[in-house]
Parts: sequence; C-alpha cells; structure tokens
Amino acid sequence: MKKILFILATLVLASNVSAQSYVPTEACMQARREFNQERFGIFIHWGIYSMLADGEWIQNRKNINYEEYALLANGFYPSRFNAEEWAALFKEAGAKYVTFTSRHHDGFSMFKTATSDFNIVDGTPYGRDVVKELADALGKQNIKLHFYYSHLDWHRLDYWPLGREGHGVGRPEGKPDDWKDYLAFMRTQLTELLTNYGPIGAIWFDGYWDKKNDYSYAELYKVWDMKEEYELIHRLQPSCLVANNHHVAPYPGEDIQPFERDVPGENTSGYLTGTKVSSLPLETCQTINKDWGYKIVGSPYKTIKELITLLARTASKGANLLLNVGPRPDGSIPDQSAALLRQMGAWLKVNGESIYGTVAGCVPESEWGVSTQNGNNLYLHILKPVSKVVIPYVDNKLVSVVSLSDGTPVKFKQSKKSGIEVEVPSVAADSPDYVLKLSFKKPL
Repeated sequence: MKKILFILATLVLASNVSAQSYVPTEACMQARREFNQERFGIFIHWGIYSMLADGEWIQNRKNINYEEYALLANGFYPSRFNAEEWAALFKEAGAKYVTFTSRHHDGFSMFKTATSDFNIVDGTPYGRDVVKELADALGKQNIKLHFYYSHLDWHRLDYWPLGREGHGVGRPEGKPDDWKDYLAFMRTQLTELLTNYGPIGAIWFDGYWDKKNDYSYAELYKVWDMKEEYELIHRLQPSCLVANNHHVAPYPGEDIQPFERDVPGENTSGYLTGTKVSSLPLETCQTINKDWGYKIVGSPYKTIKELITLLARTASKGANLLLNVGPRPDGSIPDQSAALLRQMGAWLKVNGESIYGTVAGCVPESEWGVSTQNGNNLYLHILKPVSKVVIPYVDNKLVSVVSLSDGTPVKFKQSKKSGIEVEVPSVAADSPDYVLKLSFKKPL
C-alpha cells in the first residue's frame, strides 16, 4: 500500500514526462558537437570493491552485509595511485575524455563529500581526494573529465523502497519520507562534483532502472525527479552533458544516448529491447576484458584486433567508444590493460584521421569491414582479409585512394555500372584494421 501511495503522490507532484520540453543552451549544443568529434574515451571502474578483486557487483552477488562491507574502507590505501601516470597513459592511448566512477552502487564516494564519512578522504587511511588529483592531471593533458554517478545505493538507509538489487545485504527498509532525504543527498553530491573539480564534460548516470519492478519507466522519471536533477546539472555547468544508462529511449534533459556493450542499433547484450537509436550524440561502453571492476581471475582480455574492430565499428555508427579499465586496489592500472591501451594509441596515432571527427560512413557495414567519412574523404576499414572491395557507385568523382598508414597509392576503378572497385594490398592482412582513404572531388 505504501508504494501505491508513493506512486500517487509522485504523479500528483510531477508533470507528465511527454509534456516536458528541453531546449539545450548553445553551450550545451557546442559541447554535444565536441563530444561527437572525440570518438574515444576511457571508462574507470574503481572503488573499495576492487579490494575483493571480484568485480564491482561483489557486495550484491555475495550478499555481503552492508555494515561489514563498509569496513573495507578502513583498509583502502591505494599506495600506487598516480594521477599523472594515469593521465599520461590515457593520453598515449589517444583518449579524449575519461569517465570516472565517482560513486558506484555500493555507495562509497571516491571524492571528498560533506554528505557522509563514507568517502575516500574521510573514511580511509589514504585520506586523499583522488578525483581532485585526477582532474588536475587530466587537465594538463587536455583530456576531459566525466563522472559516472550511481542512482541506486546498497549502503544508505534512506534509499527507499529497496529496488531490484541489494536485498541480501542486510540493509533495513526505511520509511517513505526517507526518499526525500535520499534525493537531497544526491543533489548535494552532484553539486559538489560540479563545483569542486573544474569543468566537467558529462554526468553519466547508472542504476535508474533499479526500481523497474515497482514502477514503469515513465513513472521512474518522476520517482527520481529527473527533471530537477537534469536542470541542476545544466544550471551549474551549462556545457556539462547528461547521459543515463537506463536502456530506453532518451528522456528530456539528456544529451547523450549510451549503449551498454553494444554498438548502436545492435542488441547482443539484451539490454536494449526495442530501443531505437536517437539523433543525440551516441556512445558505446564496453570492457577491455570481461568485467568492469578489477577481477583477479576469470576475466579474459580482448585482443587488440577485437578492440580496434570495436572502435572502428562504433565510429562507423557515428558513436564514441568508452572503453573500460578496472584499476587494482593499489591504484595501478593492470599491466595487460596498459599494454592494450598503448597499442590502441599506436594505431590511432597513424589512423586517427579515420576515427576522430568522423561521421557514420555512407557505405554500409559489409563482410570486409565498415566505413567512416569526413568532408571529401571516405575511409574503408578493412577488418577481414580480402583482395578487393566493391562499393556502390557514388555520384562524385573519386580522385585518389591511398593506404592511410603510409600514403601508398592504391589502384581503383569507378563506373556507374560496376560502382567503385578498390584493390586491397596484401599487407592489409597483417593489420587489425587496415584503412583505405578515398578522396573525392566534392564533400560526401
């Protein structure tokens, strides 16, 4: 009965989602355009859960008591954390922004907050604000900082009612009035994140879906009071973008449509049943191995071929790739993660022109690969060994075709009858993604 009353009260207090309007400011539109040029970012899942080395959902999966779990903070001392080294590695990888988990579902804040002592500065022997250090280091490298922020919380007692997850952690269910306190807590933390760490590129929400068993998605927008939350963000930093990993079509106030583990338009992960790709800037988040948070065993890494293929396929959909790394509890980036990031950076240093600043290519994905384009140039990403690529005729004179890696001319033919035929050099088979640059007389 109390949940029914809460729904009714929410419906009375909030306007219908479909009736709400959101008109982005010019600052926000400019930020969207810049985001849409960046194409590659690094996702960081790091918190006290890394101490258990079994992923970021360990508390929920193992039903660890919320009070016992909180004691992990007493031993959290990431002695090898070095923000300058992180920033240098991400720069070398070719990343344009970093999305950092400011607070995950376990409720532990990885930044200094006045809302509680359950944070890295006040609740651990480490006592340093890693977010402040990272913000400063990334700024020196001209890399933007974004914040992941969890809506759900397995720690706080005012998270009412309990959602789909966290029922086994021993946290008692609170009272309906507690929810107002929880919403105020989140607003305070978001204000801290957007006033204490300089310019922030985006707030990336997760956990909105937690109460889906009790409410429809339309009701969830009102339950969370997302309109006020989004307005707060845009008011504090007009150029800060909003993304929400809720797995449904974007709501008013959102500036990015994220896709979890899938390139836009696909649903191999099962998260996006029937969800259409919007006209907003797009982003795919995926892991460098199997897991988001650090896991010491059972998390096989993707190959550099798989990662670069993912990057190219994502860009070919007009989307950014947000590639996740889970640091160790001591604050170091796992060696294999670092090595793969450097390999991606080496490839981007040569082929970045075909990724950064591009839009989805006019040539559909084919068995040989995908395409991106920018201005007069069309880029064919050869992802599987072939001797020749044939693409549909383009009513635009093809001036030249070269290997993007070294500028070597490549033979081609163009005719209305046969389309465009491009010979693929045999060395393409040795590359994780061999890029051919087709330059036309006029913009595509």
